[in-house]
Amino acid sequence: MNASRNFLLGPILILLGIFMFTRGGVHWGTGSIFAYFWPSMFVLPLGVFFHWLYFSLLQRRGVGVLVPGGILLTAGLVCQVSMLFDSWSFMWPGFIFAVAVGLFELYWFGTRNKWLLIPINILTVLSALFFAIFAIGALFGSLLHGRPILAMGLIAAGGLVMLFRRRTTV
Repeated sequence: MNASRNFLLGPILILLGIFMFTRGGVHWGTGSIFAYFWPSMFVLPLGVFFHWLYFSLLQRRGVGVLVPGGILLTAGLVCQVSMLFDSWSFMWPGFIFAVAVGLFELYWFGTRNKWLLIPINILTVLSALFFAIFAIGALFGSLLHGRPILAMGLIAAGGLVMLFRRRTTV
């Protein structure tokens, strides 16, 4: 093996070992490996293939292949993180961001059409907004152990309104 393969293989093996150590109760067989690592086996290599196709085989002439490449690479990363940490409930905005990444690669390596920045920015802001909302919601849910914070807030607000309402004379 050459040095570049060792450079990639070492950290991958360490991360795989840490993951398997922390998930000690899982019986590791072919099915569980496919269940946890299907994005790394199928989706991520396709994204890398499209990038390799653009940078090597097409010699930077077919910029359109970067759109599916960026989408697949980002969606594969989102899926892999979601599978490893069981975080689908707040990682789904990454799929919106995946389209923004694909379009940004088209903008960056293409003709730099400024009109592409409009959907790129809209999709990025939407993704960040949804991610923040759902991540904060998941954080509050875990901190309050499922207690409905909105219901408690509404009860408190209603009580304050009743206590401090102005008395009007009729």
